[in-house]
Amino acid sequence: MTQPLLKVENLQVEFNSRRGKAMVLNGVNIEVQPGETLCVVGESGCGKSMTALALLRLIPSPPGKISGGRVLFHGEDLLTASEERMRQVRGNRISMIFQEPMTSLNPVFTVGDQIGESLRLHAGLNASEARTQAIAMLKQVGIPAPERRVDEYPHQLSGGMRQRVMIAIALACQPDILIADEPTTALDVTVQAQIFDLLRELQREKGTAILLITHDMGAVAEMADRVMVMYAGRIIEQGTAEQVLERPAHPYTQGLINCLPELGSSLQSERAELAEIEGMVPSIWELDKACAFRERCTHALEKCAQEAPPMFTLTHSSDTAPHMTACWLQLQQTTDQGQAA
Repeated sequence: MTQPLLKVENLQVEFNSRRGKAMVLNGVNIEVQPGETLCVVGESGCGKSMTALALLRLIPSPPGKISGGRVLFHGEDLLTASEERMRQVRGNRISMIFQEPMTSLNPVFTVGDQIGESLRLHAGLNASEARTQAIAMLKQVGIPAPERRVDEYPHQLSGGMRQRVMIAIALACQPDILIADEPTTALDVTVQAQIFDLLRELQREKGTAILLITHDMGAVAEMADRVMVMYAGRIIEQGTAEQVLERPAHPYTQGLINCLPELGSSLQSERAELAEIEGMVPSIWELDKACAFRERCTHALEKCAQEAPPMFTLTHSSDTAPHMTACWLQLQQTTDQGQAA
């Protein structure tokens, strides 16, 4: 395996309020390899989008603060880089597609101006050159009549077209890594499929690595090379898409997959109705040193209420890549199997 483009070590983010300090991200570790698609999945409120913002140092401060860890991009720690250096990285070497294109795009500028802004800033193009390149990018992302659309405003475009404009902006400078935060939110199924097809095609052409943040396990099944599952600010399972989707180890991952009939059918062939994970992600103010999923877990052990489990590697005869989870039950079963052998 080559050196990772991006390596995140023990990333911690905390927020201050009248109630005190709360840890939003607690020891997040991520590696993104060149040209791969890594999906970070979990429920709303688990810390997925906060992770993306932290990677680009866009955490609102105050009240937020990156309190620990390293974010190594090509070996350079972005957390210690100057703000000038970060402006060179954002939108150029690392780009991001935000969740809501209607609120992310500026309503008073044409889409051509907004695509051209990054080209003028990072590539040094003049206004005429930036416009020409903006038209080329609109054509590349599949927007019809790009010569006309380049002079239109976001409100004149459909939701799918606005999302394509966001992708054009993100890819204009040919970044090494594209962070896509729920890129198909509020889009119909047909448009979602088109957006994913577009991302795959552009990835093949440019070799861009994609960090896809989603709560949609169907999107994970379609796009992912590797998967990381987040819960309450921690990574609780990670592995290849095949490992996580076909042999989920953590009870939370199993619950997510069972909520989808197409994916859950491999675990439960006959089911009268969809399964659900009872309860909700705990508030950041309720988190302690114990396992955050214990109140919702049907397999919780006594030790789960005492301390959070460590991340450890599962062993399976067919594994060619590490499959890891943080679950006391799995650790106990793995230990028992090792002793029996």
